[in-house]
Amino acid sequence: MKREEMSELAAAYALGALEGDERARFEALVRARDADTLRALRRCEESLARLAAEHPEAPPASVKAALLARLAAEPRSAEAARPRRSVWTVVLAGALAAGVAAVAVGGVVSNRYERRLEALSQQAAELHAQVKREQSLLTMLGDPATQVVALSGQAPSPEARARMLWHQKAGGLLVTAGLPLAPAGKTYQLWAIAGTGPPVSAGVFAVDAQGTASLRVSPLPGVARVDVFAVTLEPAGGLPAPSGPMVLMGKS
Repeated sequence: MKREEMSELAAAYALGALEGDERARFEALVRARDADTLRALRRCEESLARLAAEHPEAPPASVKAALLARLAAEPRSAEAARPRRSVWTVVLAGALAAGVAAVAVGGVVSNRYERRLEALSQQAAELHAQVKREQSLLTMLGDPATQVVALSGQAPSPEARARMLWHQKAGGLLVTAGLPLAPAGKTYQLWAIAGTGPPVSAGVFAVDAQGTASLRVSPLPGVARVDVFAVTLEPAGGLPAPSGPMVLMGKS
């Protein structure tokens, strides 16, 4: 567990704000005498005591009245009849520590949950973007203008294969299989060739350990129907024109 997370858990635990699985996990560490956990909890308790000492404040009148009424109702021996100033001081210190600590560490706990909310918002945005991409792909598949091109492996990787879905206005999607991992400093680059024009770069990609990859291609300005799609092995980052060996090629 990171030190920052441990400090936040200790602060929330000291205030009684830790619940559920997090409380159970923290208490398990305390019972196990985990050094980092005990150190964080001790620092928090020392901070609360220091804050209470630095900011003395009288309790509300209602609190004092309730405490005096409770003391008056209890049977008292000669020893108990002595002034209970020490008890009153302890009660005030505990109440004050909790109040001051709530202000002091409230920002820490709040920041923690704000970061969680921010992470959830980011995940929601990514999911929304993914749904939009999938909807775009389904629309493209149903459009008669979409080209489906099969790419076959060339001499360097004859067992490789790929499919390219291409739509002039919506762009396309390349899915590959059977390609070897690119050597260090190299990357795979997709090219679109229309008629006798020069190859146009459609993006670079890397494959996983199984040799598979997918590349979402944006619409290419000035390129209508593509006659040939090809993949070459190029320096990392790609080049304006192909220079390396062709590993995949397919005609529409």
